[in-house]
Amino acid sequence: MKKSMLYTRTGDRGTTALVGGSRVAKNSPRVNAYGSVDELNAHIGLLHAHVCLTAGEDADDAGLLLRVNAVMFSLGAYLATPSPVCGPDEPVPADVKGPAVSEDDVEMLERAIDRLDASVPPQKTFILPGGTVAASVAHVARTVCRRAEREVLTLADTGEYVHPMVTRYINRLSDYLFILARSLNHLAGVPDIPWP
Repeated sequence: MKKSMLYTRTGDRGTTALVGGSRVAKNSPRVNAYGSVDELNAHIGLLHAHVCLTAGEDADDAGLLLRVNAVMFSLGAYLATPSPVCGPDEPVPADVKGPAVSEDDVEMLERAIDRLDASVPPQKTFILPGGTVAASVAHVARTVCRRAEREVLTLADTGEYVHPMVTRYINRLSDYLFILARSLNHLAGVPDIPWP
């Protein structure tokens, strides 16, 4: 029987290959960063399925979440690529490529945040995660998004260069996921859960 291509056995000793072939520990800051981005992307896929069930596949947010899936995959690939180590006052080498995320991607999230924020009642207190299943999934994605942001910042703190657009996009994404959760509850006629 031919061996499946799904397993390679190369990571059995706790290391993994980065883009380009160099190997690092599976619990290194770089792997933690792109691992959290990958986990977030899986939650975005689940959220997309719930949005399609709630609002339909043609809904603006269903299409936007598919775009987010693609951007997150690109960010994961970027983070899985070794970068130069630069001190805080050192210039980044000119040949270092940035991630496949653009100002347009950030602005797309900002437009969606503005659209959704205008469609829900004003927030007067902190709210607890919950409500509908779809909104709860959005809140889980939001918290994973914040963890991914922390992991990316931890990687940058090691001195390895991380393009500022990575944290900018992830930060905006977390805001979008929060207001999307509120919107999904609102569309379903379920009020936010106030705290306390």
